[in-house]
Amino acid sequence: MATCPPYPTNPPRPHWWQRAWVRYGALTTLLAISGLVILALVREQTGTQGFLVGLGLAVLPVPLLLAAFRWLDRVDPGPWRNLLFCFAWGACAAALIAIIANSFATRWIATATADPAGADTLGATVIAPVVEESAKAAAVLLVFLFRRRDFTGIVDGVVVAGVTATGFAFTENILYLGNAFGTDQLTGDSGFASVTAATFFVRVVMSPFAHPLFTVLTGIGFGIAALSTGRHHLRRALLPLAGLLLAMGMHALWNGSAAFGEYGFLAVYGAFMVPCFGLLTWLAIWTRQRELRTVRDELPAYVTAGWLTPAEPYALGSMHARSLARRHARRHAGKDAARAVARYESYATSLALLRQRGRKGRAGADFAVRERELLDALWQRREVARPALDHAARATAPPPVAAWPGHGVYGVHAGYVPYGYGSGVHAGYVPYGRTAPWAPAFTPVRAHHPGSPAFTPAPYPGLAQAQHPADRSAYPYPPHARPRPYGP
Repeated sequence: MATCPPYPTNPPRPHWWQRAWVRYGALTTLLAISGLVILALVREQTGTQGFLVGLGLAVLPVPLLLAAFRWLDRVDPGPWRNLLFCFAWGACAAALIAIIANSFATRWIATATADPAGADTLGATVIAPVVEESAKAAAVLLVFLFRRRDFTGIVDGVVVAGVTATGFAFTENILYLGNAFGTDQLTGDSGFASVTAATFFVRVVMSPFAHPLFTVLTGIGFGIAALSTGRHHLRRALLPLAGLLLAMGMHALWNGSAAFGEYGFLAVYGAFMVPCFGLLTWLAIWTRQRELRTVRDELPAYVTAGWLTPAEPYALGSMHARSLARRHARRHAGKDAARAVARYESYATSLALLRQRGRKGRAGADFAVRERELLDALWQRREVARPALDHAARATAPPPVAAWPGHGVYGVHAGYVPYGYGSGVHAGYVPYGRTAPWAPAFTPVRAHHPGSPAFTPAPYPGLAQAQHPADRSAYPYPPHARPRPYGP
């Protein structure tokens, strides 16, 4: 008698709104429509000449700000599509929401109170900070919810929020500079005494970081929430809200500085904005260096299991060594090899951060699946990346230290052997693509590609078997790979 299988042989097809191309198409259409509408509104307010002048001046700080956030994200770079979405959201959707909401609220207050001047002040100091920061925070929230794999900590929050605010400031600067140019056209002013020059100096030269500084506080709240464990639901909800409220407060203080007297703007700028900018810059750079230390601390577990060579944690934990590895690959094997090395570095960093979250109980249910994906991605690129990282480790290793006379010799040389260098290593150059002197002591496969049926990787360093990667004795080894010292 035939029986029905316990589960359907064909999984149910997702609904049409759950398909990726539908959601991407809807989001792209929304941003495109917002861009066209905001373009028409700004051109209507500034005129064609004012729009072109404002566009030419407003674009100047954008490459510098984007390069700064991209540099901050170099340790574990996120996908370009996330940053492109954030910039487009800030420049189009958030700017459109802000223009419409601010105009409507200001007109309503002026009609209700019959005080247009008071309505403008109230709109600038209360309405605008709430509306603008909420509109920019929406992009951070969307990335946090739908690109959770790419949003893992404070640096990701800072980068996502900063790029969103850069796009918003770009559109806002076009509007302000275009209106200033129109004012100068009416009054006949030009040169350094013009309103355009004064607006450019205040918004582009003195405070191009203003909007990114406000929204970065929201991003830090989301970043700390990403580091929280799943049990702390209240903390995960309150931290982004606290960051958003701080961003609104700082934005309100900045907009209301003109009401503090003749030197109110300079006082707020010098006593508050610059120190906060310096503090947040230090926090972002410190977090970046902390990620590099995590790479050096977590990857040795995979060296022990045979997935990485002993030199790789040292090279991957240094931005200078990473850059040398990419240049070496580009010089000897072309741009494709350099891109493969860059991907290898990114995957290795994601693997180290994933393992750290797992050790601290912050990893999700897909920890094992994600770990296997990253290890397989590293293994597919090992032939190109390992010689380049080997060269970078040699080039950046500390110089040997001479041994004290009469106190014996360590290794085969009378000096210190840096980490990753076995006792049999020599100082000669290894041609690109050749086997390095520190070949992995624990071979994870029997010369098979990960996609082949005969692929037999070493057991993954599971978290239940060791509380810390330094406890290497707790990890199981495959039968063809027994633990032995790094050297020969």
